Amino acid sequence: MKKLVILGAGTAGTIVANRFKRVMDLDEWQITLVDPDPIHYYQPGFLFIPFGMYTRKDVIKPKRDYISAPLTLIQSAVEEVDPVQRLVRLANKQSLSYDYLIIATGTDIHPEETPGMAEHEWGKSIHSFYTLDTSLKLNQMLHNWEGGRLVVNVVENPIKCPVAPLEFIMLADWHFHKHGKRDRVEIIYATPLPGAFTKPVASRLLGELLERKNIQVEADFMIERVEPDTKKIVSYDEREIEYDLLVTVPLNKGAEFVARSGLGNELNYVPVDQYTLRSKAYDNIFVLGDASDAPASKAGATAHFAIDLFTENFLRYVEGHELKPYFDGHANCFIETGFGKGLMIDFNYEQEPLPGRYPLPGIGPLTLLEESEFNHWGKLMFRWMYWHLLLKGMEVPLPSEMSMSGKRLV
Repeated sequence: MKKLVILGAGTAGTIVANRFKRVMDLDEWQITLVDPDPIHYYQPGFLFIPFGMYTRKDVIKPKRDYISAPLTLIQSAVEEVDPVQRLVRLANKQSLSYDYLIIATGTDIHPEETPGMAEHEWGKSIHSFYTLDTSLKLNQMLHNWEGGRLVVNVVENPIKCPVAPLEFIMLADWHFHKHGKRDRVEIIYATPLPGAFTKPVASRLLGELLERKNIQVEADFMIERVEPDTKKIVSYDEREIEYDLLVTVPLNKGAEFVARSGLGNELNYVPVDQYTLRSKAYDNIFVLGDASDAPASKAGATAHFAIDLFTENFLRYVEGHELKPYFDGHANCFIETGFGKGLMIDFNYEQEPLPGRYPLPGIGPLTLLEESEFNHWGKLMFRWMYWHLLLKGMEVPLPSEMSMSGKRLV
């Protein structure tokens, strides 16, 4: 019997395990998942918690609701992977041998990596929304906050869900309007990017949207440290931004066992062939979701599109065929813009986001780089799709490879 071990039972790990459960001969394959946390988190929902739009119960479910026999789930952290011996050593002292290994352990925030960030003001005047706990604490802070200067800062890219900081500042703008506080709040977005987004067209259109909302963008801001006592962030070129409330996206890094195993780069992401998602160092190791160094957006939709293509490719590979360079980096993301509206972007490795309609050319119903109420409801409906379709490994009728149909060149 062949052994497939999947490290991580989050979005990518759960989807691919359930997809394999549907298409593999499980009399010939043993599939084991490893994850230390018994809870599955709907991470896109963390964005809504600070504003009271979601609560804790909206974003959590037991992992075992989605991982059942003949799949095996072991609740343990990973100590180390020995790729030569094809062994995974776990924190519970168990060792797992494998024929093929999938690393899907995601990425996490590390505020301790920025001087001054994770000290005595963490959870007081310095917050984040990238975990359940931090989003719940920020909800309490915003409920009682009477106003001042709100600074939203991204420490360094890549980050999980690159559009989330933009969504946060626009939802904050809406939140303060609803509560009659907007005239008492100054909002600043301090980003290491040269504009509001990574690509020119989207950066220009999103930048114009932020300007209309009276949100100031401080571009090329590479944060060096936080000074929590004087409440300011300082860049490497010694620019200073004072704040009353700092909402930060700390440095994102991959899992620590990746470093201990010698499998990762300086941020603990595993180097892969970006088109096949196979490790550059070991032919029987693959990396899905946010754990790789592939230059694709670190987002759930990206993992879903990648897995659609990876599943067939992997099955061909284990039968002795060459991997095909299927994955084009396709990603699409809803962007909440506040006031019950949103927009959407659709892009890949080569093609930047453009205006248009998705998924049906000329029809939509979703609009690309253009606000609509339907996009907002699409984002909210995605939670149902996530729990009831995606995690269960079911097919979703959307193209896995990006198409230029419906897009307008500008």
